[in-house]
Amino acid sequence: MSSIERFIVIVLFDGVDLLDVTGPPEVFALLQRELDDAAGYRVVLAAETMDPVTTFAGVRVLPDTTFHEVAKRSIDTLMVPGSVEVDSERRIRALADPTVVNWVKTLAGRTRRIASVCVGAHILAAAGLLDGRRATTHWSTAQQLAAENPSIEVDADPIFIRDREVWTGAGISACLDLSLALVADDFGEAAALRVARQLVMYLKRPSGQSQFSVPMEPVSTTRRMDELRHYITRNIAESLTVATLATHARVSERQLTRIFKTELGMTPATYIEAARVEVARNQLESTDDTLERIASTCGFNTTDTLVRAFRRKLNTTPTEYRNRFRSSV
Repeated sequence: MSSIERFIVIVLFDGVDLLDVTGPPEVFALLQRELDDAAGYRVVLAAETMDPVTTFAGVRVLPDTTFHEVAKRSIDTLMVPGSVEVDSERRIRALADPTVVNWVKTLAGRTRRIASVCVGAHILAAAGLLDGRRATTHWSTAQQLAAENPSIEVDADPIFIRDREVWTGAGISACLDLSLALVADDFGEAAALRVARQLVMYLKRPSGQSQFSVPMEPVSTTRRMDELRHYITRNIAESLTVATLATHARVSERQLTRIFKTELGMTPATYIEAARVEVARNQLESTDDTLERIASTCGFNTTDTLVRAFRRKLNTTPTEYRNRFRSSV
């Protein structure tokens, strides 16, 4: 294993998401503990000045150095977190402060590898670093990123995307997956797995892994929809037709479909399949049940149906998913 110490700079600015800043250093510090030699990463937080930075969470963070100072050095990895503003209607919009954008553009010229965390992709985009590339960001701002940057191929689904020397990560907690991927790229899969175990993460998720799951779908706004979702979960192995759900909810089939589209933005069939995939994921992670049994208990009936649903929803197969996430690993 290489004994090279890699210099990582994390960009710091007012309003930044706290976990974007603190998550990656935790991963890199755990790697240091797992390595057999003293090598690993040296992580610094850099800001425009040495004044304390107030994060979105209200927690103040002290920079280690300034942008001006790190601009004099060669940087292995530049990590760019993000920030958002939320209006009175709880609509989220990613921000890209021009001063931060200019410094990121400057530092990128001295960097081997660049990685954005969550909505930090908007800062990379504003700096012109994502032009002509495929990129991801948090699902809540993906449409904004695509609308403001037509030259970027935005894919809101993956947890992270690597396009040559530029990496982009999705949701806030996905900073851990992105950081583990960087570790694997530098020190190998075995080292990343050891760190993942310390983080109580079953395994590093592949870049193609979807950032969405049933619990992350929009919250129900009516008791009727909430009850329908619970009913689906309780009866996941049964034949959950639109007619069955409509009867349970005491509405017409047309009205039921309209309710799902209005509240969850999807058809009943799409939601039911997502719910079944979620239950199957849990069983694959925590049991030794065969694919045939899991398909049956989750309402897929056949393994072929189960496999097709996993490919549609997660871009992987049940077997590949189990190999990566099984809790007994």
